[in-house]
Amino acid sequence: MSLIDNFTTGLQHIGIPTKDMAATTAFWTSLGFTVKGTFDNDGVTVKFFEYKNVVIESWEGAEATGIAGAINHISLDTTDIQKAFNDVKAHGFKMVENEIQHLPFWDHGIQYFNITGPNGEVVEFCHINE
Repeated sequence: MSLIDNFTTGLQHIGIPTKDMAATTAFWTSLGFTVKGTFDNDGVTVKFFEYKNVVIESWEGAEATGIAGAINHISLDTTDIQKAFNDVKAHGFKMVENEIQHLPFWDHGIQYFNITGPNGEVVEFCHINE
């Protein structure tokens, strides 16, 4: 059993920033994805696109590079965000945040935290509150 088997159920989403939300929406929906959710995050539109078991999160941001490999983060679905945070931190992973974060996405908000890997890749642990 791996460390994350204790508190994850699989992929939550893949985060890809965009320079043009209208073009991004047209692209993903023309491929067959549906808009699963649209949210305002301090004046920035965030959209989630879903196709079968794949969810893409996109938002307009200056960090959109426009080159291949420009994925901002991958997110894992957690069943227990506090256990995930405690276990990952105890195992010495490089934490991006020193505490669990909150956003008003979905009906009851989300809780999340991020770690970085050896190449600067970001892995988010996400819990959608019910």
